[in-house]
Amino acid sequence: MELIEAIVLAVLAASTPLLIAATGELVTERSGVLNLGVEGMMIVGAACGFAGAWLTGSVFVGALFGIVAGTMMSLIFALMTLGLAVNQVATGLALTILGVGLSGLIGAGFVGERIAPAVHLAIPGLTDIPLAGRVLFGEDGFVYFSIALVIGVWWFLYRTRAGLILRACGDNHVSAHALGYPVLRIRTFAVMFGGACAGLAGAYLPLAYTPFFIPGMTAGRGWIALALVVFSSWRPGRLVIGAYLFGAVTILQLHAQGWGIGIPSQFMSALPYLATVIVLVLLSRARTGGSTAPAALGTVFVPDR
Repeated sequence: MELIEAIVLAVLAASTPLLIAATGELVTERSGVLNLGVEGMMIVGAACGFAGAWLTGSVFVGALFGIVAGTMMSLIFALMTLGLAVNQVATGLALTILGVGLSGLIGAGFVGERIAPAVHLAIPGLTDIPLAGRVLFGEDGFVYFSIALVIGVWWFLYRTRAGLILRACGDNHVSAHALGYPVLRIRTFAVMFGGACAGLAGAYLPLAYTPFFIPGMTAGRGWIALALVVFSSWRPGRLVIGAYLFGAVTILQLHAQGWGIGIPSQFMSALPYLATVIVLVLLSRARTGGSTAPAALGTVFVPDR
């Protein structure tokens, strides 16, 4: 029971940053914008989040620093792609490179420092329940927030008029503009939301996952978050399953080495991406049957002057 509990808790911890970042990117892509700079926004959020927590002694302030950092990085992307109509793929890749370098500059003075990690919930009588107690009532606030975030995004996209308008901008931005909706403004807010989530996901790593900062600590999680959005077919509900599946694979490769199973760790690390390629193939074959991918994803919209 203790081993199972440890594995489940490790999967939750490994999946939380993926879920937060992927949820933000899902909203961005539903508006019709493809932002490949998630990795860059996450690593800047990690550096700024740790810096804020170390300077103030507050994990909450550190999380806010990460959110602001991710939002500011996303504004650079929005300015280039939505304001100047620069290619979204090239800008996203450049944003990742910028983020890696900027995070190294910001975090240079904090390497080797440690902080008190985020406090875990403790409810007398409930947290002590074997297995389910610590899983349901003993996690940190980031884990509960990630679930609430997915539920909130699902409700926004499918139960509100604003969510319908956002999806219309992603499905057919020309028609949305013809109806009088400010497509560029809506996409800008969607990009900012995605950046805020990526920054928070990055801040989670030094604030709760490991209470210290090292350069490159995101270790490709931003790319996995991008793959998750495709894996989930742009649906928030499936995103939860995908995030925990990817997190389980990440933890499984560590335990497989500890158990002496002769499966190369490199193969285990490649499994999430292999699954994504398979899903992409299946989605492309089912496109004529009604795919949920935004039809205008990655296209440049220039309103009539």
